[in-house]
Amino acid sequence: MITVHVPQDSAAVSVGANEVAAAIQRAADEPIRLVRNGSRGMLWLEPLVEVDTERGRVGYGPVTPGRVPELIDAGMLRGAEHELRQGVVDELPWMRDQQRLCFARVGITDPLSTSDYEAHGGMRGLRAALAKKPSEVVEEVTASGLRGRGGAGFPAGIKWNTVLQADGPDKFICCNADEGDSGTFADRMLMEGDPFCLIEGMTIAAHAVGATEGYVYVRSEYPDAVRALRRAIDAAYAAGWLGEAILGSDLRFDLFVRVGAGAYICGEETSMLESLEGKRGMVRAKPPIPAVTGLFGKPTVVNNVLTLASVPAILADGGQAYAELGVERSRGTQVFQLAGNVARGGVFETAFGITIDELVNGYGGGTPSGRPVRAVQIGGPLGSYVPPERFGLPMDYEALGEAQAMLGHGGITVFDDTTDMAAMARFAFEFCAEESCGKCTPCRVGAVRGVETVDRIVGGQDRDGNLAVLNDLCELMTDGSLCAMGGLTPNPVRSALEHFPEDFLKEAK
Repeated sequence: MITVHVPQDSAAVSVGANEVAAAIQRAADEPIRLVRNGSRGMLWLEPLVEVDTERGRVGYGPVTPGRVPELIDAGMLRGAEHELRQGVVDELPWMRDQQRLCFARVGITDPLSTSDYEAHGGMRGLRAALAKKPSEVVEEVTASGLRGRGGAGFPAGIKWNTVLQADGPDKFICCNADEGDSGTFADRMLMEGDPFCLIEGMTIAAHAVGATEGYVYVRSEYPDAVRALRRAIDAAYAAGWLGEAILGSDLRFDLFVRVGAGAYICGEETSMLESLEGKRGMVRAKPPIPAVTGLFGKPTVVNNVLTLASVPAILADGGQAYAELGVERSRGTQVFQLAGNVARGGVFETAFGITIDELVNGYGGGTPSGRPVRAVQIGGPLGSYVPPERFGLPMDYEALGEAQAMLGHGGITVFDDTTDMAAMARFAFEFCAEESCGKCTPCRVGAVRGVETVDRIVGGQDRDGNLAVLNDLCELMTDGSLCAMGGLTPNPVRSALEHFPEDFLKEAK
């Protein structure tokens, strides 16, 4: 029987994947096995239909429901030629050139099939971890050089070791899946396309630090990811991967999904913990750190989705193999996300060190209209704007940090030459004013004053004086804010001023 794959990823569904799947079932002139997989990450080709052939999985896209009968008649079920035929998907440059660890199974397997997961290498990491002492698992993660993929880049092994060494019988594993940064969607794609990978990573973390309970905190804007996770957790319990005596060991670990209420600030780890406890999401002062006093005052590992999804591969193949990828202190792979005004948007996982130019102009193909790229913003709405003359920068923590930019969650948003960068600087303050938890004055008040000051500069009011005020305000927010919300808001403002001063100095209308 021929197997046909149609993604059920939210991005694919939004452009008609469900209708395409139904049309294929109606039009097929022979029995088929229809698999609803995750997306391969080439979002410009969605809905991408793949057919198993002797040559491999042949892709067709973007497919609309109305073209399905024509494709069937042309021999799509045999991998025949057609103008929508993309070829063997694994041989396409976008897929061929990646080094997929987190996303190794995304788009390949049925996301909710435990047998499919194991057949493609799933549970190797957990079995290897259970054969080690908790301290040995922590040592493996430390040796890998894995750093938090949520933005700060803190070494995961150090965080895990702190929780392992903490006193007390009650410890927690919390996955921060409140993926709110603009231009980021890798967490969602992994939760929808390979939820067992996240479950396995969290269970390994539980064994490593002595935790018995875990929570995945998912943003409310991701209903499909919530459904996929909950169904996968049920399947994991049925398979003996969660609950009592996991895989026949002494490990007990229970896992739950909690849905956020739409607050960007809950992407900050302590605000997320407050929300998990049923309180308003507001930043906690540090110290104490969550690894010592976290959820309900207990030692807690807080990592994001991609960090925890990296763990199974590290335990399966060894920390050293992971550490051999990347550059300097940026080890392993990162799932880069191309969005905004880009011809080919999607996810591209590869080792740290690839340049901005290779991602944006090479794999991304520049802008859809062919207009010049004016800037990219890396790391979400609080990231710096990087102009084309700096596109030779390698995508790693150190290189971007030295250039006063940041990697963040790996999102890259592209802007063409029609973008008003003064307006983008204003938006940074406006966004902060809207999303601030309000706990500290530099963030709560500073963002509002920032909007007003940019308006005065653009309006031609005492530009020199207001530019001095703006610089002072940025310094105050950076040094005085309680968390990264206010502390990083000056990044896009300063970079816009540095690289695109002309946009602030236009003649006032």
